[in-house]
Amino acid sequence: MKTTSRRDFLKLTTHSLLVVAGLLGIGGLIRYLSYPSDPPPPGEFDLGPASSYPANSRTILAYIPAMIIRDENGLRALSLTCSHLGCIVEQRSFGFECPCHRSQYDSDGRVSRGPATGDLRELRITESQDGNLHLFMS
Repeated sequence: MKTTSRRDFLKLTTHSLLVVAGLLGIGGLIRYLSYPSDPPPPGEFDLGPASSYPANSRTILAYIPAMIIRDENGLRALSLTCSHLGCIVEQRSFGFECPCHRSQYDSDGRVSRGPATGDLRELRITESQDGNLHLFMS
């Protein structure tokens, strides 16, 4: 019967641990690469009837995120996504402020303080034949 020397035992143990670590690493990498991504957000939202947005109103729809404005010029929508890095802006007394880098926008979505350089994006609204408003994100 052959006895295993201490050197052979340590060599075998080291190689075994390296193989196990490599297999675990490869398994983790495969799992990471095969992870399903989130589905893309919807590009169209049904906002209900136009009568839900009274004259001279500003309605924030946090789930989109957007603001519906109904004024003397009709209906329009602004995205509440900051034009700097894409954070969701928060309503303030002066208009809107980005919580990430403190960009500020007036109540009509025009940038008033950077680092953002672009205004809040205007979104397209249409009215369908059934009288509901539809908001398009693209």
